Amino acid sequence: MQTYQTRTPFGGRTLMLAHVATQTRAAARAPETVVHKWTVFRSICTAKARLGVSERALAVLDALLSFHPETTLSGEKLVVWPSNGQLALRAHGMAPATLRRHLAVLVDAGMIVRRDSPNGKRYARKGEGGEIDQAFGFDLSPLVARAAEIECLAEEVRAADRAVKLARERITLCRRDIAKMIVTGLEEGVPTRREGRGPADWSEVHDQFRGIVEGISRNAGLGELEVAAETLSTLADDVFMLLETHGKNEKTSVNESQTERHIQNSNPDPSTDLELSGQRVVEAKPEAKSRASKRGDGAYTLAMVLSACPDIADYARNGISNWRDFLATATVVRPMLGISPSAWEEARGILGEIPAAIVVAGILQRHAMIASAGGYLRSLTRKAEEGSFSLGPMLMALLKVSPAARKSA
Repeated sequence: MQTYQTRTPFGGRTLMLAHVATQTRAAARAPETVVHKWTVFRSICTAKARLGVSERALAVLDALLSFHPETTLSGEKLVVWPSNGQLALRAHGMAPATLRRHLAVLVDAGMIVRRDSPNGKRYARKGEGGEIDQAFGFDLSPLVARAAEIECLAEEVRAADRAVKLARERITLCRRDIAKMIVTGLEEGVPTRREGRGPADWSEVHDQFRGIVEGISRNAGLGELEVAAETLSTLADDVFMLLETHGKNEKTSVNESQTERHIQNSNPDPSTDLELSGQRVVEAKPEAKSRASKRGDGAYTLAMVLSACPDIADYARNGISNWRDFLATATVVRPMLGISPSAWEEARGILGEIPAAIVVAGILQRHAMIASAGGYLRSLTRKAEEGSFSLGPMLMALLKVSPAARKSA
């Protein structure tokens, strides 16, 4: 007597046209087709969003595949019949209701086909020779029929991921280049206008740069990333052209006075001036230094500050490996933010050099949300003088939203 292969589900479950299409495609597959079950499973994991399956549904599919005794899927005997209890154990102890829901997801997504018995139980019937004649459970043949399609979808996802990665890498490289070129332009006194065109000063270039970077959303797609990368590349080319043109003009100039002024204006070691400036503040306001030390300048490590304010590292000439590098970088960032020398000196006198530099790094990190960096620094300085401001809460708030903190966590 010939066996009959059931096509409809047991009980109140309905048959949809999508289920019929899945069965038709599975039946039409070439009988000699062989696929590796874990290879196709990995491709499904990669293309899960395109296939409409969740991670929990994939855990159930993983469990179903583990009940197939061979590593390859081929031929006609591709039905597995585990009980819900056995299946739940191999699906990491999934609850029965959750298991049933994700089995339905796999059926609707065309990954498996239900082959239900007359009473809805899952089992296999053996013939006289001990071979399995008919099995009732879940048919894995759609995976064989759709293996090529699934692999194509997975490759498309991989290609899109590679494109996103390349766009992000390009953005990172442009960010580093622009930030360091702005620092060079400021320190070398490079003019930003050529023949009456271009930005008025380096602060304007910096604002344009920060506007592009801060306009990139956290979950930006490929299109948004490519536009941002192209815009940053154009800005990087423009800034480099400014430096290149200035370098050529300096090289061809034979005016000694111009050369002399250039040497006097350049500052190859900003940390030296920083130390002298700090000494003058300490001599003028010894009581301010004692107030700052009482607030605990050494309570915060450099690593913690850089985790909370990672953007300041973009402006370091040779990286930030100690507090001297951090202070030197803060003096470069300060004029970019539009903080006046008087506001800076006042902050250093009341807060102390390192705390004032930390506050500048925090202002840079939240630049998009602060209308006037100089006014904000003066406000914090007054609060610190009154004893109503400390660095701890500010750093903790920045750590909660810092990408570097999230990555280390």
